[in-house]
Amino acid sequence: MDKDYNQLKQKTARLSVVSNTLLVALKLFVGIMTGAVSIISEAAHSGVDLIAALVAYFAVKKSAQPPDDQHAYGHGKIENLSAAFEAVLIVLAALWIVYEAVDKINNPHVPEYLEYGLIVMALSVAVNYWVSSKLYAVARLTGSQALEADALHLRADIWTSMGVFIGLVIIKLTNLYWLDPVIAIVVAVIVFKAGFSMTMKSIYELTDVSLPPAEEEIIRGIVYAHPAVIAFHQLRTRRSGSWRLIDMHIVLQKNMHLDKAHAVCDELEALIKQQFVPCDVTIHLEPCDYTEGFSTCPVECSENCKRD
Repeated sequence: MDKDYNQLKQKTARLSVVSNTLLVALKLFVGIMTGAVSIISEAAHSGVDLIAALVAYFAVKKSAQPPDDQHAYGHGKIENLSAAFEAVLIVLAALWIVYEAVDKINNPHVPEYLEYGLIVMALSVAVNYWVSSKLYAVARLTGSQALEADALHLRADIWTSMGVFIGLVIIKLTNLYWLDPVIAIVVAVIVFKAGFSMTMKSIYELTDVSLPPAEEEIIRGIVYAHPAVIAFHQLRTRRSGSWRLIDMHIVLQKNMHLDKAHAVCDELEALIKQQFVPCDVTIHLEPCDYTEGFSTCPVECSENCKRD
């Protein structure tokens, strides 16, 4: 299953690289031909998307490598690092767009051949919608943060391309050429917001923030539902790329045979892995005794004897 997921992630990342390469070339060519800074800013935005797509591709490829002597937990954090790098690129692109727009405001230029800009913007919206939908679907399926970040890039590109398209229509109908750099600044604000959100998420992942409360509640529900578990505590969770890393302490009957206790752990791990793919689960066993707050170990555990 993990091998299939890795191949799917790499194939989807390659699709993003190809689509972004074509869009960068088209937008840059049309932007230079028309002289519209809003189109050139979109070319820069797509250029950042291309770099992000390349980073995502190499990240998912590297993160798929198995654990080694220096990376006992695997290489999943590479995906988190790539997402952080992409976020920095987005912020830099936004600042560059603002710089170019301000320059155009101070040095006005009348754009030409705007119909070509309209065509390339419409094409950009269609292509990025299709590719980003693919990226989001695979990111949700595999838990890949690198692909999710790449999809976020393209979704931001969709909105900015639509904004540029509408702006070019208005410019062509009204000859209000000062709208060109203003549209570029609006694009920059949208791009900066996306970069800031991605930066914060990357920081959370890199500092080993716990899984969302809803996901931890699912894990608790699975453990609490098992009839052999007397008590449950010390749940710790974090992300490493696509992987969820989960460990916990469970309390079982102190006289339970080792092979039975091992079977309970296997059952819990299998149930958790059905909910979260891929994940790694580590369970620490403890015998029921007075240190757990029981004067005597219950023969059969009821729901109120379990706690986190």
